[in-house]
Amino acid sequence: MNKQNLNTLIVLVLVLSFSPFYSCSKSKGTDQNSLVIAFESAPTNLDPRKATDVPSARITQIVFNGLIRFDSKSNVTPDLCQRWEVPNNKTYIFYLKKGVKFHNGEELKASDVKYTFESIMDPHFKSPLNGSFTFLRQIKIIDDYTIEFQLNDSYAPFLDSMSVGIVPKKYGEKLGESFGENPIGTGPFKINKILPDESIILEANESYFEGKPKIKKIIFKTVKDETVRILGTEKGEINFLENAFSPDSIERFRDNPNLKTVEGEGTDYYYIGLNLKDPILKNKKVREAIAYAIDRDDIIKNLEGGTAKKTTGILPSTHWAYEGDVREYTFDPEKAKKLLDEAGFKDPDRGGPKTRFKLVYKTTHEERSRKFGEVLQELLRKVGITLEIKMYEWGTFYDDIKNGNFQIYRLKWVGVTDPDQYYEVFNSKNYPPNGKNRGFYSNPEIDRLAELGRKTLDTGERKKIYSQIQKIIAEDLPYISLWHSDNIAVMSKGLEGFVLYPRGDFTSIKDIHWEEKN
Repeated sequence: MNKQNLNTLIVLVLVLSFSPFYSCSKSKGTDQNSLVIAFESAPTNLDPRKATDVPSARITQIVFNGLIRFDSKSNVTPDLCQRWEVPNNKTYIFYLKKGVKFHNGEELKASDVKYTFESIMDPHFKSPLNGSFTFLRQIKIIDDYTIEFQLNDSYAPFLDSMSVGIVPKKYGEKLGESFGENPIGTGPFKINKILPDESIILEANESYFEGKPKIKKIIFKTVKDETVRILGTEKGEINFLENAFSPDSIERFRDNPNLKTVEGEGTDYYYIGLNLKDPILKNKKVREAIAYAIDRDDIIKNLEGGTAKKTTGILPSTHWAYEGDVREYTFDPEKAKKLLDEAGFKDPDRGGPKTRFKLVYKTTHEERSRKFGEVLQELLRKVGITLEIKMYEWGTFYDDIKNGNFQIYRLKWVGVTDPDQYYEVFNSKNYPPNGKNRGFYSNPEIDRLAELGRKTLDTGERKKIYSQIQKIIAEDLPYISLWHSDNIAVMSKGLEGFVLYPRGDFTSIKDIHWEEKN
């Protein structure tokens, strides 16, 4: 038995023998009033104004409500508002639903909405959403249930941006930066207990304005080890997983009579991020070489189990603004070597140093991320690049990414709906820590086009603008595009009511319930 197999066996024995969470005793039966959901990493911030990682976003979706939300087809629909009016291109008026209560019993008012967005715009608050709200000129309270947003200019994706969870003004001002440690929203579930890096317990909001949820308690567990997540799901001690397992586990889940899977195309965009301030990576030929060195077809087949679709950019091929006629980087290691030669980094096989150069790839301890890093390491080695893999706990890793402290990493953007994402991640105004342009990409033409794209209301004209943007980005290569992943949820067979959203949203969790048995 080789060392790797021996280590795997030891892990399994330890998990099965000593873990109190997964004892060898038989299941005591399902609690019909509760639901256990597992994440592969812990949420980093439960303040909706700062929540950008997936676990945080999923929890805040059911603890808070925005003025609008997205339905199962990604259409904008009212949430905390009854309706809205658009008297002109720069003015939006929202009419709030009356009688909506925060979890502390206070009624939602227009002042809470105003406070939420003004705090995001406050540079001292350091919200990562700050750069997305530069279009706001003034927020005016008309009365307790009517609020007016005045814009500096036309802003096409304005309604999409109104999905941010609304925070209670008095409580938010009282807690300040620590609001995410004791969050209060209007959502169908409220926080009962937070055990950092371990679990978060939510209880049903019996006074929820759309009717109380059908499940009384949700336990979100952080289970970093994939083997433990899989075993727990098969034993019924975890009831729900969404996109939190390796593709090679899917057939195992499909064949299990005690589980059911729900699958559909997704909008999550996987990419390799590059720091363009780095003296090596700022060389475009180096970035091109890395792109040509990656065999995405093979990775999708063997690492992703065929549950993803290769992409050329942020937008999926089904999106109205998608442009397919852009430069592509098919797997071509010889071309990669030639580009590296041209960039001035000599080939070790032709008299150069032992390696052309070394890069540090930052990732987490999560198995899928680690495996990808190992594959990338081998692919780059074959073209003469040494890749050192450094693994961190999720919180540390994500802080580094948000602050631009990296050379190269892999992550995903979740639930892309509007092409204004190109402004958020590539406009030079949005450098860290207050923006999402974490690779420090700068191109005046992209800045101009991205600004124009968000001001243009005609869909046909917007499509032309974003066509140009996608072509330029594909040439400049601030990101190396990988794929759009499918959405796959696995759950205990007795669960009903869950609807899979293209963005992976947890909106329908409030409707999930255990089937009644005679």
